[in-house]
Amino acid sequence: LLDWAAPWRPDWMALTLIYWILTLPRKIGIGSAWLLGLIVDALKGGLLGTHALGFAIIAYITIRLHHRLSLFPLHQQAIFIGFMLLLYKSALLWIYGIHGVAPESWLYWSPVLSSMVLWPFVFVLLQGVSGRAAIR
Repeated sequence: LLDWAAPWRPDWMALTLIYWILTLPRKIGIGSAWLLGLIVDALKGGLLGTHALGFAIIAYITIRLHHRLSLFPLHQQAIFIGFMLLLYKSALLWIYGIHGVAPESWLYWSPVLSSMVLWPFVFVLLQGVSGRAAIR
């Protein structure tokens, strides 16, 4: 229906993963991120471990910086989200490149921008759903 909007779809799994790591850093960690990545790989039918590696990288950095991130306002957290997704997409691109699968256009990077823009809304929505206090 909206084929033009498909490349701009935010990376919901990565956003949700980052939110839960920020909220529960002692319970949601690198192992959880790896497992989630394996599930995404299996559902997408891709090379097993591709998304797992990307999510594990995101998890490690987010856990290491979660105390600092909790002090940032949401718009600054969105910039962090952008950097994390750039790193994630770069790791995926590297793995795709090794296997000879290149993205078709620059739109490969568009979920980074849409995820950054939507982060404040996702954060508030998940915070309301989880019923937890703000990480601030």
